[in-house]
Amino acid sequence: MSGNVKEKENNEGYQDHVVAINRVAKVVKGGRRFSFSALVVVGDRKKRIGFGVGKANEVPDAIKKASDQAKKNMIEIRHTEGTIPFDIEGFFGSAMVKMFPAKSGTGVIAGGAVRTIMELSGIKDIVCKVHGSKNSHNVVRATVDGLQQIVTLEEYAKSRGISPDSLQQKRDRKKSKATSEVTDK
Repeated sequence: MSGNVKEKENNEGYQDHVVAINRVAKVVKGGRRFSFSALVVVGDRKKRIGFGVGKANEVPDAIKKASDQAKKNMIEIRHTEGTIPFDIEGFFGSAMVKMFPAKSGTGVIAGGAVRTIMELSGIKDIVCKVHGSKNSHNVVRATVDGLQQIVTLEEYAKSRGISPDSLQQKRDRKKSKATSEVTDK
């Protein structure tokens, strides 16, 4: 039942999106007992995102549990002008998600669980590729791991103990002597 698309907005401004629902069987003396596991991503389409896993005997109960867990585990994503500031690789288990910044107007080029996270976190322009495991649970955790690696220029400079101006690349635009002699003739 993976790929079930169910999205709703609650009264706090967060949107819930069901990424995957799995039926889990437990074998007991009298036969099998079935329960359901749900993976839900919650976001405000600005900067906050969270995910949760819930398990219950009925699907709506599993979704509610997962949604509640996702709201407890919210993190803030730093993005600039609708994209990420640099290339990122997120890992979890054998899943790896590569994320690349994109020009304005590109849109979200990603599949499945990664697309859901990007849309709910407010990132509008990004290119993503999943390598290794395609398991929804691992992909969601790898994506969140990558998004947590984003730091601003000021934070990075502070951690290294230098000024942000010294980090930015400066190029000398003066013409060299050899090129100026060729253009004068």
